[in-house]
Amino acid sequence: MARVAFIVDEMFEDSEFRVPYDRLRTAGHEVAIIGREAGKQLQGKKGKETIKIERSITEVSADAFDALVIPGGYSPDKLRLDPKMVALTRDIFKAGKPLAAICHAGWMLAEADVARGRTLTSWPSIKTDLINAGARWVDRELVEDGNLITSRKPDDLPAFTDAILRQLEQRVPDRQKSPKPPEATSAEPRQRR
Repeated sequence: MARVAFIVDEMFEDSEFRVPYDRLRTAGHEVAIIGREAGKQLQGKKGKETIKIERSITEVSADAFDALVIPGGYSPDKLRLDPKMVALTRDIFKAGKPLAAICHAGWMLAEADVARGRTLTSWPSIKTDLINAGARWVDRELVEDGNLITSRKPDDLPAFTDAILRQLEQRVPDRQKSPKPPEATSAEPRQRR
């Protein structure tokens, strides 16, 4: 199954972490909680969730994961100050792997310069930030633009998580069939006869 990273910091939106985390694990995917300091405990914005960082951002790379999920809340505003978190986000996106951001997680998309030229959604208060970052912002429950998956708020979590699972299911069988990544296989030149 897929290896999925969740990047989080203090004041993450409780349900935007818990719902996709639990559904991905239930579906059999390996999920890792990545933060700035391994072993640190973080509390959700609403105080309903307390989680422990499993791996530090200094220990991981985009190659180790098949997808990235960024919960909202105030966590993305803190994460975007860390160049390694920004680089992980950008590298996952550039590799064509699913990158899922909900609510205020759009801040990280702007910081990583992956919003430019993309259609996406977010919590309405960061609409202008995303437009200024070059995105086409729409007010919808779910927007999928290639490997970029975005939603607005906790009410959108069923559609958001369904989209993550669907994109993983479309990609994982290819990885299991062939030792070559999908990008390498599709980029091979065809021989002429």
